[in-house]
Amino acid sequence: MSYASDTGKPADRFSLERLDDLPKGAWIAIMVVTFIVAWPLGLVVLGYLLWSGKMQSWKHSYRCGRRRHHRAKSTGNTAFDDYRAETLKRLEEEQQAFESFVEQLRRAKDQEEFDRFMASRSNNDGAGEGAPHA
Repeated sequence: MSYASDTGKPADRFSLERLDDLPKGAWIAIMVVTFIVAWPLGLVVLGYLLWSGKMQSWKHSYRCGRRRHHRAKSTGNTAFDDYRAETLKRLEEEQQAFESFVEQLRRAKDQEEFDRFMASRSNNDGAGEGAPHA
């Protein structure tokens, strides 16, 4: 089914409704071109994009490295939805186990470095006891 049959208008006619269907990349290209041609028009396009919410997904999705976990929508296939939920739960558990393992490794490495430092410090103190301190 074509776009023209949905609206009752011919497909070759320009309509403002078709502008809403443009993807983000096209809107960004339009904004850049209008900034180059006439910067006030670029500001108008930028204002429209921000006001209309076309760039909404850029506002909150991955700001400052924070991830947001959204529950996935149901696909309608309950077997797949159950499998996906189990797999995601298993992956989260594996991630937590891995992060705790990495933390244990870091602690062990830090403890080893500290023990080495304390041993070298005690060796230096024992060797230098007879010498006068300046």
